[in-house]
Amino acid sequence: MTPWKTPKLSRRALGAAAAAGALAAAVPGAAEAGGRWSDRADGFASLSGLGHGPTTGGAGGRVVTATTQAELNAYVTAEEAYVVRVPGTIAIEPRGTELRVASNKTVIGVGTRGAIAGGGFFLAAGVHNVIIRNLTIRDTLMPEDDPDDKEFDFDAIQMDTADHVWIDHNTLTRMNDGLIDSRKDTTFLTVSWNRLHENNKTFGIGWTPNVTAQMTIHHNWFKDTVQRNPSADNIANLHMYNNYLEDVSAYGNYVRGFSNGVIENSYFERVHNPYYTIDGELVERGNVTVDCTWDEGLITSQGEGFDPRDFYDYRLDPARAVPSLLSRFSGPQRSIGT
Repeated sequence: MTPWKTPKLSRRALGAAAAAGALAAAVPGAAEAGGRWSDRADGFASLSGLGHGPTTGGAGGRVVTATTQAELNAYVTAEEAYVVRVPGTIAIEPRGTELRVASNKTVIGVGTRGAIAGGGFFLAAGVHNVIIRNLTIRDTLMPEDDPDDKEFDFDAIQMDTADHVWIDHNTLTRMNDGLIDSRKDTTFLTVSWNRLHENNKTFGIGWTPNVTAQMTIHHNWFKDTVQRNPSADNIANLHMYNNYLEDVSAYGNYVRGFSNGVIENSYFERVHNPYYTIDGELVERGNVTVDCTWDEGLITSQGEGFDPRDFYDYRLDPARAVPSLLSRFSGPQRSIGT
């Protein structure tokens, strides 16, 4: 047995995905836009497991509108299911507050106007079936904490052992720690069609010795970032495809610890160390690197990986089409949430 071998969880072990026609719509909004995306979660968030799933958020609950922090907090912390529409900017006080989201919630921006300024969201252990979609979440930087962001843990979205979460079509930027922190065995997570821009610690995954989590990360645009793009530690099955990393100074996709990763058809432009592993398994195929730099001796392929299609179907776009595709379709969209 090679030292980088990791446990693999099969579709059978996770539970078969529900048929697409049987899925309830996860959020209000347009159906597929030119076939590029759907209003239903895909990837690992679309599967059943741990007694939950597929991910539908607040579908079936009341559809409400929040225009203040008090309203938003009341809805996202409630026991019952809600689809919470955010039609404008909600300023969060005190700065860095992370609203605690309960299970069976959708928080969705209306068109391109929905924003959370000065705070974010926290999903605690046991929280499941949550959708955060079509929002701009921004601006908790603390100048006195530059450049390390170690004193103020102000994330856009933090998850600690949550499951069945879909983070889709958001712009996340300028937060004083992570844009996304997926911690402590958070699983059945899909992160898709987001813009993760202008940040130091972009997307951290791990903080656990267990190798059980399942994640899909696709069609995300990482731009003007430093580290954790993502740094993915101890993930049983990690599928990253059609992502665009641009102007990343420390490192790109780091398949860390004993993670089992597949990276497909992604585009890396002016990235230092676009993708690599040390002890994990990493299969990369169809990726494009442009004006990138590499440290000597990096391991960019190792082990057998896994076949994502053993778990779900997905569409791969050509890597060279990814920059223009994401410049148009990533981040909040006018057709979503309206």
